[in-house]
Amino acid sequence: MAAMNTPHSAQPVVAPPVVAPSVVAPSVVALPILLLAAAGFLSAAGARVVDPLLSVIARDFSTTVPAVSIVVAAYTLPYGLCQIAIGPFGDRVGKMRVILWAMFAFAIATGACALAGTVNQLALLRIAAGAASAAVIPVGMAYIADAVPYAERQVTLSRFLNGIVLAQLVAGPVGGIFGEFIGWRGVFLMLAAGGIVLAIGLRLRIARLPDRRGAAAFSLSNYVVLARRPMARRILFCGWLDGVLLMGCFPFLAPYMHEQFGLAYAAVGLILAAFGVGALAYTRFVRRMIPILGEPGCVLLGGGLMAASIAVGVLTPVWWLFIPVELLMGFGFYLLHGVMQARATELLPNARATAVSSFAFVLFLGQSVGALVLAALIAHAGYLAAFLADAAAIIGLTLYLATVLRRPAQP
Repeated sequence: MAAMNTPHSAQPVVAPPVVAPSVVAPSVVALPILLLAAAGFLSAAGARVVDPLLSVIARDFSTTVPAVSIVVAAYTLPYGLCQIAIGPFGDRVGKMRVILWAMFAFAIATGACALAGTVNQLALLRIAAGAASAAVIPVGMAYIADAVPYAERQVTLSRFLNGIVLAQLVAGPVGGIFGEFIGWRGVFLMLAAGGIVLAIGLRLRIARLPDRRGAAAFSLSNYVVLARRPMARRILFCGWLDGVLLMGCFPFLAPYMHEQFGLAYAAVGLILAAFGVGALAYTRFVRRMIPILGEPGCVLLGGGLMAASIAVGVLTPVWWLFIPVELLMGFGFYLLHGVMQARATELLPNARATAVSSFAFVLFLGQSVGALVLAALIAHAGYLAAFLADAAAIIGLTLYLATVLRRPAQP
């Protein structure tokens, strides 16, 4: 691929209209989608696999679950904060190289977690693992966007998302099962071994793959260019609202079902897994839906499904309705979210990793803010009012985003 121009010479970004998928270009065929999806799986699994292990870790360190829960935030917090530096770094030195280095670092840090002697040591090593993992998914999406025409991009990105969705489905149960037999240290060693094998696979492929990189020195100036573009500001604002409204409600679904229906958390976990099944359905049907609905239509349908699912869930008197509710939430979330991800890859074509990392960063911030806001609403008004308010706000976001997507992009 051609070398990148400097940020100031970038041409105005005009996202092409969505058309029926055409014949895939040779560069698309050469993409190591399976390797990238596997990297996304490990990155997401690194966050989720520890959830069912907290009790075991607490017992081994002779402390409480709240005391060891810091190892969860220790992974996710640096994951979000490191996006600011990772994007420009990937644009400068090459995206596949950054993913390769990140996977090696993830494997080393995760393997070292198995040797931790105290909770604080484990938390520090999880910080290192989360920081390394931060490069995998956003930079992987940017690499795909460099190679794939826009008309095919959301479909190709959905194949990449298979690994992430699969991790959301199986990482928790697998972590619990293996943790029972080989202990939490063994689970970390398994993740580390997977990271090493995958890094070797990436290393064997990297010499034969094109990798777009910049000619300028490492710089954060692309963020200034991005902030000056009206379309970029709108998409990033919608990404922040996506985190606040859609992802912000996720942590409260489990306690709601437990308190409202008296379900055990094991049963709640199985119900929540239906979200991943809905997400997998999205990856199977998105190729057919984009040409029919277009991007605004996908957003309207996805946001409508999310809002309706939340409202039905909080109003239903029977627990089993949460199974189809979670299915529709998974499908609707990725239908809306997938459009924004595809547009994020087009906000700064000369520095895609910077643009996608910016999207990931605002999404992370939004999720954090959303969880705090919804927790306050639940505390003051209860689950019913909080969830219905969230559903109504999602409708507002959906209508605004659909309007944004119908506007021509401006420099």
